Amino acid sequence: DYYEDGYALITIAGDGQFLLVPEGKEAPEGLDSDIAVIKQPLDNIYLVATSAMDLFCALDGLDSISLSGTNADGWYIDEAKKALEDGSISFAGKYSAPDYELILSKNCDLAIESTMIYHKPEVKEKLEQFGIPVLVEHSSYESHPLGRTEWLKLYGVLLGKEELADKLFQEQVDKLKAIEDSESTGKTVAFFYINSVGAANVRKSGDYVSKMIELAGGKYVFENLGDPDSRRSTVNLQLEDFYDGAQDADFLVYNTTIDRQVQTLEDLLKKCSLLKDFKAVKNHQVWCTTEDMYQQSMSAGNLIEDFHRMLTGDDKETRYLYRLK
Repeated sequence: DYYEDGYALITIAGDGQFLLVPEGKEAPEGLDSDIAVIKQPLDNIYLVATSAMDLFCALDGLDSISLSGTNADGWYIDEAKKALEDGSISFAGKYSAPDYELILSKNCDLAIESTMIYHKPEVKEKLEQFGIPVLVEHSSYESHPLGRTEWLKLYGVLLGKEELADKLFQEQVDKLKAIEDSESTGKTVAFFYINSVGAANVRKSGDYVSKMIELAGGKYVFENLGDPDSRRSTVNLQLEDFYDGAQDADFLVYNTTIDRQVQTLEDLLKKCSLLKDFKAVKNHQVWCTTEDMYQQSMSAGNLIEDFHRMLTGDDKETRYLYRLK
């Protein structure tokens, strides 16, 4: 909600409200105590939500971030990695164990956390006690892939770059429109990884990844999987249940953003020999995501293009997917 003189009230459903105060202005007297105040300009953001970094880079807003919840070796975004290596951004501890002394010494003006902070509410409370507003980024809860990208508009408001944010978002919308006009392939896809206890971790039905597959002209193989009211985006299946649901899938897509140990088809079969009976394995249609997929929040349209090329057998090079050999 926009008000006179450049004030804006940001409301995040289920997480509170934030009043954005323009440079040189003050928050009005009598403001509700539940409304956190964010003052422009933002020069010292503590960015913990990794999915937001790509959006800040797209807005040429990297200089507003001085603290990161991920160290250099955890970034797949070149600008972020370089900034941590050259010291223009400092590692201030992960979400569960922030370096409060460093954060305070940098005069942090905003902490942007992922929903993982809900597992450590005492950290959020501590930051707020120090007078640092904490905004929890909910893009992972979006059911539509462009919903994740649309968080770009929020950061555009924070940085005073709304017009650029609108333009960049529209470019992703246009990419999707070009694919939506194509016919459904009827091909089925399972998206998963094998977790540390030997179960198959799959996306629940209707989440943004399964939606990407559908928008690309495919059909996500698991229907009505997971609690629609739950904010969890994945479900763990026993291998027998995964076998029943995905054995005849036309394509398997392995999530190497989580499990980076799988580099070849042989690696995958070592993790789960049961997969050798799957149709997609026999037909050499096992694909992997690139490790940077989740951090590339500006790539929704591009990733849907990649899924479409996979489904249609288009031999154009894909950016975020590759076939296992």
